[in-house]
Amino acid sequence: MWIGWIEFDLLLGDVHSLKEKRSVLRPLMAELRKHFDVSVAEAGLQDLHRRGVVGVGLVAADRSRIVAVLDAVEEHVAARPGVDLLSARRGIITGDD
Repeated sequence: MWIGWIEFDLLLGDVHSLKEKRSVLRPLMAELRKHFDVSVAEAGLQDLHRRGVVGVGLVAADRSRIVAVLDAVEEHVAARPGVDLLSARRGIITGDD
């Protein structure tokens, strides 16, 4: 069993309140869940309205599947209009670690 995760540090575009921030992040997280069948959560910077941290995690039988999905998720987030990807941090471990 392999476990993979990726954490995105995001700068949001024309957002002036926490309510507007949620209206940008919620659809993004829903897209990631639906399209890639992964677990997604807002994982930090909840009190800042123009910044966000989104974490994505998944479990798979082999490492290559984890890498492919994490790469595709990162490309999807980077291409999202109104959201600038400042950094992405990822990790992959086995169930034996």
